[in-house]
Amino acid sequence: MSDTLRPAGQRSAPLPAARTAPQAERAPATGERTAATTGPAEPAKQRDAFFDNAKYLAIVLVAMGHAWEPLRDESRAAAALYITVYTFHMPAFIIISGYFSRSFDARPDRLKRLVTGIAVPYVLFEVAYSLFKKWADDDPGHPISLLDPWYLTWFLGALFIWRLTTPLWKLVRWPLPLSLAIAVLASVSPDIGDDLDLQRVLQFLPFFVLGLCLKPEHFQLVRRREARILSVPVFAVALLFAYWAAPRMNAAWFYRRDSAQELAAPAWSGALMTLAMFGCSMVLVACFLAWIPRRHMWFTVLGAGTLYGYLLHGFLAKGSRFWDWYEVDWVHTPLGAIALTLIAGAVITVLCTPPVQRMFRFAMEPKMEWAFRRDATAIARGTSK
Repeated sequence: MSDTLRPAGQRSAPLPAARTAPQAERAPATGERTAATTGPAEPAKQRDAFFDNAKYLAIVLVAMGHAWEPLRDESRAAAALYITVYTFHMPAFIIISGYFSRSFDARPDRLKRLVTGIAVPYVLFEVAYSLFKKWADDDPGHPISLLDPWYLTWFLGALFIWRLTTPLWKLVRWPLPLSLAIAVLASVSPDIGDDLDLQRVLQFLPFFVLGLCLKPEHFQLVRRREARILSVPVFAVALLFAYWAAPRMNAAWFYRRDSAQELAAPAWSGALMTLAMFGCSMVLVACFLAWIPRRHMWFTVLGAGTLYGYLLHGFLAKGSRFWDWYEVDWVHTPLGAIALTLIAGAVITVLCTPPVQRMFRFAMEPKMEWAFRRDATAIARGTSK
């Protein structure tokens, strides 16, 4: 979830924090570069507060979901919250990524941003996570494989592939139905394998394509007062349904990393679940976005650093399992679960802050001027030096 990044090919322009719908198109994109390619980071007031707020709140839910995961077997309430959040938090990120990928094409400067903003962090963190598992989990035989993403890096690999295919989705006549058909076929294809987590790439694809299809006025629809009011009972019904379904449903469906057959389900259920979960995800994403503040908040600036929080918190999330932090008794009490939730929110907030961004920018936003031709920009503009 590369968040410090601006949509490829769009120019920076001073914009107020609260924008009209057409202005929202200039908001920084998930997965695209700013500081590393265009100079110092933009002030928060020049970004779209709505999208920065959405990204920050979504990454907080990601961290909380990881904190709840070990509690699901003993707490039905934790399992219900987990299922509900997993229904919409990654789809929300992916939709925003697609929305701000609409201008992507094969221009050299945009390809450069794709490499430095997504491909390089993918390689660095895949290696770092693998080395961490070798050490922290006492697993010296764990391989380092760029083709088999471990834990959170799958999203960067998927975003790289999705963005490369953007020109194709802008070309076809019915992009969303086509992407849904691909997701359905993937869900019933157990032979796809684990390379680049291709199941996730294909099963989450419709959300990215939907983002490509959205326009500013679509986001205005969920900002209406009626949408906010309606979202409350919808979320309540979703939580009640998740509470009922928690002991009856395999949560692995929400990860979208396996086919139906690999989940010991009949093939036809893969198609049904893919379509049903897409519909449920869209409803809850709309409810989530309906409550995102439009104005600049204290946490708005943190929306520019959600890639940092996403990748860095993975070491703590996995370390908590490797080092048996959940073995202590207080964690398994209601107050302990609440405390864990607050701790997860606080940790991810710190990891999104500007000081942490400056510290890890070398890995997240490397300039790498040495690796590219100096005339890349001129080539992109159709000139030569």
